[in-house]
Amino acid sequence: MNEMVVKNVQKAYGGRTILQQIGFRLKRNEILGIFGRNGCGKSTLLQILYGTIKADELLVEFDARPYESDYGKWGKNTIIKQRLIGYLPQFSFLPAGMRVYNVIPLFYPGGEEQDRIFNAPRLARFSKKKVGELSIGERRYLEIQLVGNLDHPFLFLDEPFSMVEPLYAEVITQLLQVLKQRKGIIITDHYYEEVWKVATVKKVLVNARLHDVHEKEDLVRLGYLSTL
Repeated sequence: MNEMVVKNVQKAYGGRTILQQIGFRLKRNEILGIFGRNGCGKSTLLQILYGTIKADELLVEFDARPYESDYGKWGKNTIIKQRLIGYLPQFSFLPAGMRVYNVIPLFYPGGEEQDRIFNAPRLARFSKKKVGELSIGERRYLEIQLVGNLDHPFLFLDEPFSMVEPLYAEVITQLLQVLKQRKGIIITDHYYEEVWKVATVKKVLVNARLHDVHEKEDLVRLGYLSTL
C-alpha cells in the first residue's frame, strides 16, 4: 500500500468548527509534519483518521480504495482491523511496573522482528529498567520502536518529541528516517524545530484549515509563530 488520500474532514464541537475541509495526500517514504497551536485540532485529526473520534464528514482512500473508519466499532473498524495505520498517542500506554525486556515480547513474540527491537541503538542500556523508571526520551523512543516497527503501511505520531531530552530527540529522528523507507508518517508536535528537520512535507493547521508550508517564514505569516 503506497498512498493515503484524505478528503473533506469536517468536525465541530458545540457549534465550534475544529476541522473544516481538511484534505491531503500521504505517500510511502514521506513524513508529513503538521504544525499548530494547542487546541487547534491536530490530535483530533489523527484520532478521526485512526477511528477513535467520529468525524462529521470524512473520506479516506488507501491506494484509491475508499475505507470507513467505523468509529466505535472496534471489532469491525476496517482501518484498525486491516492494520492500515499505526498510532502513537500523546500519553504513555505501556505498563509502568513491567521491565522493558518483558514488554517487547508483548508486541513481538519472537523471530527477527523481536531481535530488531532488542538490538536497536541504545535500547540495551535501559532494557532492564521498569517502564516507570525510564526517562521521557527513553520511554518515547521505546514506544516508537514498538509501534513503528509493526507492519502498518502508515504511522501517526502525536507529539513524539515532547519533553524528550536532546540525545533521544536525535535518536528518534534517526529512527524516523529508517521507518520512512517503508511507511508514510504523520507527526504533530509543539517542538517545531525537531519536526521541521525530519518532515519532507509540511502543513500548519490554523482556524480549522490546513495550509501548505514551504519556508519557516510561512509559520509566522500564518500565525503559528510570532517570530523566528
